[in-house]
Amino acid sequence: YTKRGWINRNRFLQNGKDAFFTINLKKDSDFLDIKDRILSNVFDKKRRFNLFEASYRKAPYFKEIISFFESILFYDQTNLFKYIYHSIKEICKFLNIETRLIISSEINIDHNLKSQDKVLAICQNLGATEYINPIGGLELYSKETFHHQGIELKFIKSKSIEYKQFDNEFVPWLSIIDLMMFNSKEDISKLLNHYELL
Repeated sequence: YTKRGWINRNRFLQNGKDAFFTINLKKDSDFLDIKDRILSNVFDKKRRFNLFEASYRKAPYFKEIISFFESILFYDQTNLFKYIYHSIKEICKFLNIETRLIISSEINIDHNLKSQDKVLAICQNLGATEYINPIGGLELYSKETFHHQGIELKFIKSKSIEYKQFDNEFVPWLSIIDLMMFNSKEDISKLLNHYELL
């Protein structure tokens, strides 16, 4: 778990500007793993839903997406990892993304390993010959170290995308729910391919 990271928060469009959406967590040590964090009793799902409903009511795909969002938001689970994992699976299903999802804690490796060593152990266990990491890991992982293990390391960098958000100036890098409110599944599929591998 990373305090003030993006694990339990994201941004959405509210009155033409970006606003934060947070999943409140039970007060606990910030050193716990995601799988050990619990949603707080004060996490008011109804209030969050009302915010999204009011913000996106006039979006072109509102009717379809608001009910989908509701099913994710009101998922009956208090464990943070299971709650988030469910949302990822449902979004993949909705967008016909068939990538296999594997829970790293269920892979038979030494889970005391950290950072690059842990990633390499996972890759080796799964027989990977290529590993793609978000661009933020550019400073953390060494292509040379991965190469010595027979694994090609690449970094994925999203290209800028833009779509019509009502008649406002475009606000970038919001939650995928924003993307879904304003775009068809076909257009989303195209936009998801706006990236480059470094």
